[in-house]
Amino acid sequence: MNLEPSSTGLVLIDLQHSNVARELAPHTAQQVVANGARLAGAVRRSGGTVVYVRVLVNELLRLPADISLARAPSAPPPPPQASELVELAGCQAGDIVIAKRQWGAFHGTELDQQLRRRGIRTLIMGGIATNFGVESTARAAFDQGYALVFAHDAMSSVKAEMHQFAVQNIFPFIGHVRSTDELETAFLKR
Repeated sequence: MNLEPSSTGLVLIDLQHSNVARELAPHTAQQVVANGARLAGAVRRSGGTVVYVRVLVNELLRLPADISLARAPSAPPPPPQASELVELAGCQAGDIVIAKRQWGAFHGTELDQQLRRRGIRTLIMGGIATNFGVESTARAAFDQGYALVFAHDAMSSVKAEMHQFAVQNIFPFIGHVRSTDELETAFLKR
């Protein structure tokens, strides 16, 4: 895999307190955060762009559904830090931070504009949760013509089978699926 750092962006979805506190599978939240931070370091060192996306949990779009991931309407509001990135995610001053109010990171945000202004054509995707925020963002990116790479061990979901379905049955049709080690090695070769 040949990744051109100047036109590659790493997009890490929702590595924030509310999501990192969840029980995830097949990878723990700590593994996802650590792998995301490793990738961010490699991308930065090679001259690529790093983007952190966070969802504003108190403003999250809530529509009627059979099953909801949202808190019960009678539950107290989440604390202010629920929407903040965890420190171990490694966000740095030169990184882009995007706030969203729904699963996908493109709709209603400046993500596409920020990427295009920097000449980004390839996105490496990771975050929480694989089949919600990551997949929603990836599908929109694919529709907009971005090449996609998925760091399968830098993402996870609320159930292992939900993660595996996206990684095995969706992502290979819209991009390349690789490990954090493989992607870090690709950037170190630059």
